[in-house]
Amino acid sequence: MRSKQLSASIEKTKNMPTKDTVEKIEKKAAVKTVAKKAPVKRVVKAPAKSAPKAEVVSKLRIRVQAYEYKILDLSVKQIIDTALRYDAKVLGPIPLPTINKKYTVNRSSFVFKNAREQFEMRVHKRLIDILNPNPKIMEALTNMSLPSGVNIEVKII
Repeated sequence: MRSKQLSASIEKTKNMPTKDTVEKIEKKAAVKTVAKKAPVKRVVKAPAKSAPKAEVVSKLRIRVQAYEYKILDLSVKQIIDTALRYDAKVLGPIPLPTINKKYTVNRSSFVFKNAREQFEMRVHKRLIDILNPNPKIMEALTNMSLPSGVNIEVKII
C-alpha cells in the first residue's frame, strides 16, 4: 500500500513544471499584461464646416412683482413697449406662480377666541426676457417711471 502511494506521488511530481518552465510562463504573462496596457490611438473627428457658430446671446431678465394684477399688467406692457421701440427681441411676459400669504387674527384682544378674521395678501409675478439688449434699451428702462407698488429685479445673464 505504501509503495502505491509513493509511485503515485512520483508520477505527480513528473507532471509538475520545473523552475525554468515556471519562469517562462511568468515572462509570457508579463508580456501579455504589458501588451494590454499599451496606449490606444483615438480618432478625433473635426467639426463639420457646415454647422454655423452659435452667437453669444446675452439676456436681460426682468422680474416684476405687485400686489394688484392690473397695475402689474400695465407696467409689464409699458416695459415691453419700451423694449420694442428700440427693436429688441422680447420673450414674455411669462406669468409666474402667485404667492398667497394668509394671516389669521383674533377679532377681540381678550375674549371670544373663536371669533377670528382671515386676511390674504397675493403677490403676482411676471418674467420678461430681452435678448441682446443694447445700451439705449438699458438707459430707457432705467429712466422709465412705473407706478408705486411695483417691484422690479433686473439681471443680466
